[in-house]
Amino acid sequence: MTDRAFLTAEWRNLVMLNYEVDPMLLQPLVPRGTELDAWSGRTFVSLVGFLFAHTRVLGVPVPMHRTFEEVNLRFYVRRTINGEVRRAVTFIRELVPRVAIATVARLAYNEPYRAVPMRHRYGPSGVGGVPDVVAYGWRSGRAWSEMRAKPLGTGALADPGSEEEFITEHYWGYTRQRDGSTIEYRVEHPKWHVWPVDAHLEGDMEHVYGVALAQVLRSPPSSAFLANGSTVTVGRPVRL
Repeated sequence: MTDRAFLTAEWRNLVMLNYEVDPMLLQPLVPRGTELDAWSGRTFVSLVGFLFAHTRVLGVPVPMHRTFEEVNLRFYVRRTINGEVRRAVTFIRELVPRVAIATVARLAYNEPYRAVPMRHRYGPSGVGGVPDVVAYGWRSGRAWSEMRAKPLGTGALADPGSEEEFITEHYWGYTRQRDGSTIEYRVEHPKWHVWPVDAHLEGDMEHVYGVALAQVLRSPPSSAFLANGSTVTVGRPVRL
């Protein structure tokens, strides 16, 4: 897919906090032509923080925009084509610290990006080469919020059929457009190693995510883990 790539980058040290949610809360956000996906009958939203590095758009590195944080809130959908099930993500909100990145993503994909001040913090390298603490922060209004994870044990590939595999292995994205249509794009990356974590989320979630989703995020996550990440290729959008 490299010749059709819209974006290539490395995604590093992905903190994933996963919350079970009433599917009725997400149903109005499902892009046309897709349906909600579930694992063992459970519907999830995930708050995901990670570092973009070595970013190229259409093969070209953009000065001052190659390395930056992202924190996104996403959920999971699927589309079946000729018997092939395309398991995918769709985004509720994506935060980045660069106005140009947010603008390009909104124009190319109509993705719900917002540019806000952001920061990250990594502790010393621990077992398996991942930091012993990974934290991503963002400022909404005058206050800072932060998601933080401390890896536990040893990282491993997600077991087939596990919740970790369901969360990490989605290789498609769908985005609802302003006219109600949907675009589809492919995401390629190898399987990631994952670590269970001791996770914390602090700050004002309501300012960014609204009342209903903030209430979800204030509850303890049903699962939390760290993925080491890899090189990622995002394909050009195709309108359905």
